[in-house]
Amino acid sequence: MLPKKAARFPRTARLLRHADFERVYKQGRRHFSASLTVFYFPRPEAQTRVAGTAPSLRPTTGLRVGFTVGRALGGAVQRNRMKRRLREAVRMSLPQAGVAADVVINPKKSLLTTEFAAVLNEVTRAFAVIEQKLSQIPLETAPQASTKRSVGSRKPEAGSRC
Repeated sequence: MLPKKAARFPRTARLLRHADFERVYKQGRRHFSASLTVFYFPRPEAQTRVAGTAPSLRPTTGLRVGFTVGRALGGAVQRNRMKRRLREAVRMSLPQAGVAADVVINPKKSLLTTEFAAVLNEVTRAFAVIEQKLSQIPLETAPQASTKRSVGSRKPEAGSRC
């Protein structure tokens, strides 16, 4: 009898590139809970299609999830345990369809001692909040990185003297 193949966290549902993580951190929003912080950023449909892929491949839809666990949270064993617990919670509660967004989950130290059912509940609640918030906002008004200087800057205009 062959062993049953374990359910996996598919590669299409993962956030992999450093630039994607940076965009979520810098331009996205945050959701806080007891044992984790969730950063999220809406992904326009134009960006979901990977450059250079065959047109027959369907673009990724729904949420793409990444995890970051800093060294301050413990040694490699504890950090990997946190990532495994989070990955399983995300795999069990990942919505099949919905808004297209990139999500980064940062656990807190308390995640190691929290019951798995509570972690699963927090992840499910975070996904529900993300879907609710992003479905309210039209894609055109998604948060953008601002390059303009603020009105009350200290540096005087060129040619003006104080």
